Amino acid sequence: MTDFKIYVFLSIFRLCLFILLLKKIMRKLKNPFTLIKDYHCFGCSPDNHAGLNMEFYEDGDEIFCEWSPKHHLEGYNQVLHGGIQAALIDEIGYWAVAIKQKTGAVTSKMEIKLRKTVFTNKGNIFLRAKLIEVLKGKIAYVRVSLSNSENQICATGEMYYYLFSLEESIKNYNFPENHDSFYEDIA
Repeated sequence: MTDFKIYVFLSIFRLCLFILLLKKIMRKLKNPFTLIKDYHCFGCSPDNHAGLNMEFYEDGDEIFCEWSPKHHLEGYNQVLHGGIQAALIDEIGYWAVAIKQKTGAVTSKMEIKLRKTVFTNKGNIFLRAKLIEVLKGKIAYVRVSLSNSENQICATGEMYYYLFSLEESIKNYNFPENHDSFYEDIA
């Protein structure tokens, strides 16, 4: 009996350490664009009441978002509109580029596969984006997955973004000069 109690204690202790480690690895990202006057990005502005109001975390080499579906974004009753799924995928893909390439970009091509119905009344949605490669120094290729609350992949995206130089991003597109301004615990 004593060996079993020790085993259970060590198992719980390991689980707690693992959870603490995960919390340290995943970093909340700050949206530096909110400092721009009249900023109303449909995807990530917290002040766009008709928008998606997405927030992001850096999780190793991926960008992560947990998002709560809104009923006014439905197609069929209690079904998230496919165009909104595409917008979610596009937005997190951009953030993967902004964080990992440290420059601004615009979507140049997107291939979205809607694989499973996404319900608006069955819990939060989880998105993950990963920068796979930069092609010819100008095009960033990003893969995105959208999962439901049961961890089933419902949609995927293969995204391509045209990269601006950092100078052009700062001058023309209000990209922050200091990349650390994307991080809550630094800036």
